Amino acid sequence: MRNMQPLTDTHRIVLESETDIQGWRDQARAMIQRGTEPGQLVWSVRNRAGMGELDFGEVTHQQARPANRPSSEIRIDRAFLQLINTALLHKNEDRFALAYRLLFRMQKTPKLYRNPADADVRKLQSYEKSVRRDIHKMHAFVRFRKVGTRGNREQFIAWFEPEHHIVEAVGPFFRNRFTGMDWIIASPDASIAWDGENLISGAGGCKQDFAQEDVIEEEWRSYYRNIFNPARLKTQAMKSEMPMKYWHNLPEAELIPSLVRQSGSQVQKMLDRETDISALTGQAVEEGHWTPDSLSELNKEMAVRTADYGDNFSVQAVLGEGRADCGIVVVGEQPGDQEDRRGRPFIGPAGELLDRALGDAAIDRKHLYLTNAVKRFKYVQHGKRRIHQTPSPADIKYYRWWLEQETKLIKPRIILALGATAVRALTGRSLSISRTRGAILPLAANRHLLVTVHPSYILRIPDAAGQDIEYDKLVRDLRKAAAFAATPDINGIMAEQWLKCLAFDL
Repeated sequence: MRNMQPLTDTHRIVLESETDIQGWRDQARAMIQRGTEPGQLVWSVRNRAGMGELDFGEVTHQQARPANRPSSEIRIDRAFLQLINTALLHKNEDRFALAYRLLFRMQKTPKLYRNPADADVRKLQSYEKSVRRDIHKMHAFVRFRKVGTRGNREQFIAWFEPEHHIVEAVGPFFRNRFTGMDWIIASPDASIAWDGENLISGAGGCKQDFAQEDVIEEEWRSYYRNIFNPARLKTQAMKSEMPMKYWHNLPEAELIPSLVRQSGSQVQKMLDRETDISALTGQAVEEGHWTPDSLSELNKEMAVRTADYGDNFSVQAVLGEGRADCGIVVVGEQPGDQEDRRGRPFIGPAGELLDRALGDAAIDRKHLYLTNAVKRFKYVQHGKRRIHQTPSPADIKYYRWWLEQETKLIKPRIILALGATAVRALTGRSLSISRTRGAILPLAANRHLLVTVHPSYILRIPDAAGQDIEYDKLVRDLRKAAAFAATPDINGIMAEQWLKCLAFDL
């Protein structure tokens, strides 16, 4: 650190603008090198009078900004630098002092910014998080209005009111996305423009100076109206992701109240179309006129009679397992490689994930009945590896009668269908997983269907965040099935047995 005389009084640092991050870094570096205590500095911004701070006080110290900054002896982690660069765009005026105080303390504790228990760290991180959220909202909710053309380039303008000083920061995003048109995005405090060659920052403006509607507005509203899915409507989540303060700049927002009011009836119409009982319980392929008296008899006959069906199937049938007197049957697609080798369902990676989800849903696997729509592993041989093959509609149809007999003997209150193959085997139809997921659908007398995804689908999601989201949904679906099975209004005996099976207190 350079040997400089430390300052002994309180001094004022004036930055050029609210987004003068480089200026803050230059001044902070100089003050750190002088050993200036955070309490000796007052950070301000030139011409901040409009924000309640008059700018006529004496600047008792201002380190001149060097034209060519010398190499600094101060070293900080890149992650902390990124944290500062983002947090300094926050609207709170204490952000410059806060960042300097943390930087000053880190001269003695270099990894301090990683300590989540430190009050300064938590506050700076909260600033960064708020700014990033604001940037995300601006990316999503800017709506351009066409105002004319210049040569062969169309010209657009947009108005947005961010919470923080992010207008310049989002410029590269919009430049890369809308390179082929000229545009201006203005806010009360700043503006950014693109003319095909340069990204230009400027002063703020007034909303009244910008067009509020253009010729394609109605087309956009019509598009939004058509893509609106009432079955996926979650009003609180929608308001959280698209806060109402942004609505007045969104042409589609005027449709939202009426679409929300109509969503209930629209969902019911969708369910009515997709839950017609006669369609859901379409005829399965019958296996002669034989009717099994027990699961053991059914499984014994199935293992023999289906042994010669189709190519690329394992010779071993993997039978269902679990309690035959319980309220929930879980139906998957087909046995996997490990299930086939060990002769048990749901013991491979997908089965392990299902076990974890059952645990998080407070359901004991021993109190379920688990089986598959197709009873043998379908695969192709590649060297020493057996590669999974998805069952064809003909495969599903062939095994459907056996699955139907299985569920008739168990008499579950609800069947949990894991994935599209299970849904098709149980209903004879290809229902949309996304549109029917989580709904309790009537399947037959005293028997219902709940559709969810197969655990293998979650394992194939490439990013951890996406996996977490889908995993939480699976746990929620399991809990919903358990709660429905425990409802004591249609089958008192079965419900009582199921309540005894549950590992948690409903």
